[in-house]
Amino acid sequence: MLSETLTEGLERYAIGDKIRALRLKKKMGLVELGRHTGLSPALLSKIERGRMHPTLPTLLRIALVFSVGLEYFIAGPRERPAVALVRKADRQRFPEKPGSADSAYDFECLDYPATERRMNAYYVEFERKRPGEGQPHEHAGAEFIYLLRGTLALVVGDQQYVLEEGDSVYFDSGAPHAYRRVGAPGCAAIVVTAP
Repeated sequence: MLSETLTEGLERYAIGDKIRALRLKKKMGLVELGRHTGLSPALLSKIERGRMHPTLPTLLRIALVFSVGLEYFIAGPRERPAVALVRKADRQRFPEKPGSADSAYDFECLDYPATERRMNAYYVEFERKRPGEGQPHEHAGAEFIYLLRGTLALVVGDQQYVLEEGDSVYFDSGAPHAYRRVGAPGCAAIVVTAP
């Protein structure tokens, strides 16, 4: 049981209200948030209503779902605009499927240190040669691709679009979609996703 002083101190952060606002912004119910975090909807409801204060590991589970840092819940109002500079030398490259030779592309996150991101930006190289199409996937929100070089086949639903250098495309990423390099190596793009 927390003392009155600790309870009052924690209430000033309004953690439950912040979690509820993030959840409603994503149009997510308590059951869905529970599936993503491994926490029960009843526990999440108690936290949102201020009847219970989350531990740091519990709060981190919730923060990861919404792509925010712990500081989102405990920092005061921001006094200056968020700026997250990422130097080329500091970026890390990841395959689409870690530990698999079956990846269709490699990517680098361009905005990883930014908190409260409203979008996610990636530099993607479609260099790996695979027979047939890339593996279809889908995610909530929208996606934008600007092709920097090469030729890329994009399949959205049952339609295929071929992008050449300088072409761009915006689409609903809730539809199954896949990418495939066409022709010689040297295919790269900027890909932006937004919830």
